[in-house]
Parts: sequence; structure tokens; C-alpha cells
Amino acid sequence: METATELKRTALSHVHEKLGAKMVPFAGYLMPVQYTGVIDEHQAVRNSVGVFDVSHMGEFLVRGPQALDLIQHITSNDASKLEVGKVQYSCMPNGKGGIVDDLLVYRMEHGDDRHYVLVVNASNMAKDWVWIQKNNTFDAQLSDISDHMSLLAVQGPKATDTLKSLFSVDIGAMAYYTAQYAEMQGVGTVLISATGYTGAGGYEIYVPNNLAEAAWNAVFAAGEPHGIKPAGLASRDTLRLEMGFCLYGNDIDDTTSPIEAGLGWITKFTKDFIDGPMLKAQKEAGVARKLVGFELLDRGIPRHDHPVLDAAGKVIGKVTSGTMSPTLQKPIGMAYVPTEMSKPGSELWIDIRGKALKGVVVKLPFLTKP
Repeated sequence: METATELKRTALSHVHEKLGAKMVPFAGYLMPVQYTGVIDEHQAVRNSVGVFDVSHMGEFLVRGPQALDLIQHITSNDASKLEVGKVQYSCMPNGKGGIVDDLLVYRMEHGDDRHYVLVVNASNMAKDWVWIQKNNTFDAQLSDISDHMSLLAVQGPKATDTLKSLFSVDIGAMAYYTAQYAEMQGVGTVLISATGYTGAGGYEIYVPNNLAEAAWNAVFAAGEPHGIKPAGLASRDTLRLEMGFCLYGNDIDDTTSPIEAGLGWITKFTKDFIDGPMLKAQKEAGVARKLVGFELLDRGIPRHDHPVLDAAGKVIGKVTSGTMSPTLQKPIGMAYVPTEMSKPGSELWIDIRGKALKGVVVKLPFLTKP
């Protein structure tokens, strides 16, 4: 376990501590896991607006005449489809059929500066940086700006009402998965994107560390009429799980292929990329296991690494993520199971402390918008 002195702190750590957040080690950082409670923060985001400090995420800039060529080579999605101001979800295959990381790819212009922004997971930052550099046999210039940037995720149905008065542009007109550089009142130029990890709608704001507290304070002042609340990593996890979004280290990793993980939709075989032929063969032949969503029918809460059983009590997989859904009031989870058991309606059992609890495979996402 890392000691407190070894952990990195975000530019807003002192703000979270002042707010009484419970701080925990996460991906090398000291991060707020909750403030008023997981359910309270979860419901604030689902029903109104909440703010996450996700400054632990990594940001790499890719520039140069062959920036796109590098990105096309290392990622599974087709970045040539990106127009300026568009964002794309993708993953980086690891050369062995697994996943180095999942990430967001932004295509941006700021004045004469044309560049791509790669947003990667905090736990994988160092690994990703080495991997991308190793595969940069192109005329592409890489910059790691992770330690200089803060990231606020303002999420929920009231996010637009909260932020619209703070920006020089009509953020309400931004389509999902678009981004732009804009002036934020009292802060300066920031990168704002209509993205998030909650399924509740909202925005992510990238801001230099020295302006992070000003941005945080401006957002909370503007959101006060909407009951805005700070939200921690625990509610971020329950929110993303309700949407069936993968978490690296749980649902995907170096041993899972994007085809197995249901990420075929971000795996495009119209271009050449690392593991392309292998993944294409997988898609055509079919895979032996698939990542599925399930609901428990018996009382209990599934957790990461709980064994998954068939009707005969044989272990056939394990839970990758699980929780009690605050919105649905049901125990839900995701797991890899044999493909023949992956259809919605298939029965399975979760071994929780030696007791086999019955569940059923359901279609993802668990939560569908009305």
C-alpha cells in the first residue's frame, strides 16, 4: 500500500479535505471516494448535477504531419473519421489480443495549433506513455501534459443549466462527444467536451492546475440553485456500472480482447492497426467467452472476483464489476461467461461467501433513458 507521502495530490485535494471528503489511495493519487455518501452523490448526478475531480486522468498531445498515422496504428477505432472538435472512444490493443488501455481521442485546433488529445486512465498513464512512444515510428510529436492539467466532470441533467452562464459559447448546442476551446468566466481558456462516464449527460472541463480552484468555485456558485454536490469515485463507479461502461482493471485488461468485451463497435477493420488481423479473425470465428450484464434474483451484492457458476455448480467465470444499483434498487454486475450462456435470459449463479445466488443475464445498459 502506498503511503500518504508517496501519493500524488490533485490541485483540488485541499478543497476535498476541507469539504470533509473521505480520501483514499487510487492509481497513485489521494482521491475523494465520497463526501455525503454514495447514494446521495449518485442520485444528485442522476437527477440534478454533481461534480467529480478526475484530475488523475492522463492527457497526451499528439502533433505533427503523421499524428493521425500513429493514432490509427495504435488504436482500434477509425480516427480518420474525426472532424475538428469531435471526440471518439477507442482502445489500444497490446499486440497479444488484449487491451493496453481504453481512451478518448480528441481532434482539436486552437488557433494555428492542430493536435490530438489522448485521454487515458490514471492507473495506466506510465504504461500507455511507454507503449505509445515505443510504437511511434512515425513523424509524430508526443507531449505528456498530465501533471499540468486538472479535469472537472460536471455531470447530470442540470449540467447545462449550471454551466451555460459561465461560457462564451452556447454549450447547450454541443452534440454528444464534441469538444471546443472556450472562455470560462473568471478562469480563462479551457477545453470543454460533452463527454462523461455517468450516462447522465454533462461536460468535462480541462483546465491548467493553477486555474482549477477558480473553475471549481465558479461551477459550484453557478450550480447552487440546482443543488449541486461534489461527487466521489464510489458514486462514479455505481453510475458507470448502471450504464454498462467498462472499467479498466475490472472489466477489461491486458488479457481481454475488445471482441470479448463487447467493444466490437470501436474495433474497425477498414484500416491497419495493432492486432487488427487477430481481432478480425476473432470476430469472424466467434469468441469462447463474452462480457455480459446480469441481475441477481436472490438477495446479495455481487462484487469483483466473485465466482460465476452454472446450474451444476461449476465455475464458469467471475464477476468483473458488481454493486447494488441505487437507481434500479437491484443487485447488478458484469461478468465473462461462456458465449453459449451470454444471451439475455440465461441463468447463472454467483458464489457469494459460499452461497450460490441465482441471477439472469440482461441486456446492457442496465439503465435505459426514458
